[in-house]
Amino acid sequence: MNESQAHPVLLLVSRRAKPGHEAEFEWLMAEFITSAEAFPGCLGAQLVHPGDEEAVEDTLYHALMAFEDASSLDAWQKSAERAAGLASIAPYIEGLAVVRGIAGLAHWFQPQTGAKHSQPPRWKVAVVTWLGIFPTVYLLFLLLGDVLAPLSLLARIFLLTALVVAIMTWGVAPQLTRLLKPWLFPSTTPKPKGAPVEPSP
Repeated sequence: MNESQAHPVLLLVSRRAKPGHEAEFEWLMAEFITSAEAFPGCLGAQLVHPGDEEAVEDTLYHALMAFEDASSLDAWQKSAERAAGLASIAPYIEGLAVVRGIAGLAHWFQPQTGAKHSQPPRWKVAVVTWLGIFPTVYLLFLLLGDVLAPLSLLARIFLLTALVVAIMTWGVAPQLTRLLKPWLFPSTTPKPKGAPVEPSP
């Protein structure tokens, strides 16, 4: 894979533990996370426990795993280590797992239409990402600060980051890409002013 086209990928897997089997589930998931972290290409993994400690019925857990690129994630998903881990936790979960994949930030700034462009430089992606995230987070704090205040810190972070990703993906990033397209994807072959266009031989 071309290095300029390789981007970190975040995998979010949500599972619900069977009531009364939370301890077994957490112990086995800790082993599963350790196995994932040791896998080639994994940048890190973490198990997010139910956020609201006062909600006894809340048994939804979230496993966050980051990989160097899509190829590394694909290798993990096909690995014997993952298969063994899933088999070990299967007796202690109920319902189906919900899997969400989030590609690298640069994919927020792909041109939607027109000719295919190469990826913009990472520093430009970082600048435009900050321009989108800063006001988004600020507005969310203003609008939801009082609503989220009773929740635990982990629950607040989880909800806010989920909202930021959704708003950036379907709202802010496409608009910024449209507005800043000439800067993100400058033309590499500008036509000289006044030069006639000759037909190709």
